[in-house]
Amino acid sequence: MNFSKRLLWVFFSFSLILLKTGQGQQEKVNRIVVNADLGTETISKFIYGHFAEHLGHCIYGGIYVGEDSPIPNTRGIRNDVVEALKEIAPSVVRWPGGCFADTYHWRDGIGPQDQRPSIVNTHWGGVTEDNSFGTHEFLDFCEQIGAEPYICANVGSGTAQEAAEWVEYVNSDARSPMTELRKKNGREKPWSVKYWAVGNESWGCGGNMTPEYYADLYKRFSTYVRGRRLYRVASGGTDPDIAWTETILKKTQNYRNLIQGYSFHYYTFCHGWNDKSSAIQFNENDWFDTMKNTLIMEERLERHIALMDVYDPQNEIGLIADEWGNWFTVEPGTNPGFLYQQNTVRDAVTAALYLNIFNNHARRVKMANIAQFVNVLQAMILTKDDQLVKTPTFYVFKMYKVHHDAVLLPIHVTCEDYMFDGKTLPGISASASLDKQGVFHVSLCNIDMHKNKSIEIDLRGFDKLAKARGEIITAPKENDYNDFGKPEKVNIQKFSSFSVQDNILKIDMPAKSVVTLELKK
Repeated sequence: MNFSKRLLWVFFSFSLILLKTGQGQQEKVNRIVVNADLGTETISKFIYGHFAEHLGHCIYGGIYVGEDSPIPNTRGIRNDVVEALKEIAPSVVRWPGGCFADTYHWRDGIGPQDQRPSIVNTHWGGVTEDNSFGTHEFLDFCEQIGAEPYICANVGSGTAQEAAEWVEYVNSDARSPMTELRKKNGREKPWSVKYWAVGNESWGCGGNMTPEYYADLYKRFSTYVRGRRLYRVASGGTDPDIAWTETILKKTQNYRNLIQGYSFHYYTFCHGWNDKSSAIQFNENDWFDTMKNTLIMEERLERHIALMDVYDPQNEIGLIADEWGNWFTVEPGTNPGFLYQQNTVRDAVTAALYLNIFNNHARRVKMANIAQFVNVLQAMILTKDDQLVKTPTFYVFKMYKVHHDAVLLPIHVTCEDYMFDGKTLPGISASASLDKQGVFHVSLCNIDMHKNKSIEIDLRGFDKLAKARGEIITAPKENDYNDFGKPEKVNIQKFSSFSVQDNILKIDMPAKSVVTLELKK
């Protein structure tokens, strides 16, 4: 090869390297486009729902201590828990389970407490359940915190008559035996509970049923679980089980008046069911795997939504993600059946990931319920005797309440990857909304454990911005958490590392953080 050809070859090779480098740099631009004038869907406040099962110390010691307790309470319900929960504006609470629901017979939990029969909680720790917290206490709790109740009826070991009478007891204002029984037990007016699940995880702890059998049973129960404006939710299969979903949708196609919602459950396990890892002692491999498995949820969710769009093109059946969250190993020294785990910055970041995903799928996702409210799994609150701790996840729910019933704004995210051990994940997650006062909010999370992100947000279709403020949740260490008797390490702080010019936001977002920006015209 002569000198001129060699020189040309070197120049060509160098140009390719520059081109590839330029492409790599373009790929690393963190840019978000928000179309503020194209929103059509509403983010239901019920996406920010909760779950309270008779499991460990969620109910007893967490929500309920009894009227004779030295812990300040109102009709047995902890005052400190109620006041704390009001901060996050809880929209809906699912109860009594979970697996417990299909062993629960509601008549055991009404009437004078000293006359209520006890049962053994076979699913969660084998402890004795004295039924002192029943229908009246649960609905009182919902009224105290300002949340809608969502009751899960017993299909696994119950009967259609039992479920129908429960609905009548709770909702009827007609003259009937169940209405008279409710009044005898101290409640004159009905509660008018709208949301009812017909069974829980009927593929497993709810009866080990086939989808065909459950679909027929669902239709039978739902025929009798009736009343004005009832919203009945069918039990979904496991999160990858598309066949279960298709069977339910097919077999209820001619009975659309009987089904308003379809349940979807997904938990994040760090490496899998048999290797969940510690909630507070983890390394970057554990962190990365937790983020990866949380993001898998979106792919699973979208597969079910796509199938629902085929069988329900009018979008009449809501997808109800009524169990979700991180599931780690229990804290050392606690009952393995009580599922008590601590809550760190990692939980805050994954909670934001989940909520962004639910927000962005608000067309179909009409409710979601994190597991669980107090002292169980990815809890909002931890209690110990008369002490209370607000977890990092609590603060994410407090930060994100600006999206309740706001208009979802179309958003497009281009971002650099979070890379670890030769594996990659999208480094940024975001959702945006416009509230009824015309205030714009964008929420973001940076899942990278170490690297800050410079992000540019292009706000299109929005009048010139005049005011902006920001909030952030993060901490120096990825496993920082809030503990009893100690100052909080993780909560909401003011965030000011951003600028606004000509409807372009430029943000310097720290690693392992959750940020929400509020922008006004």
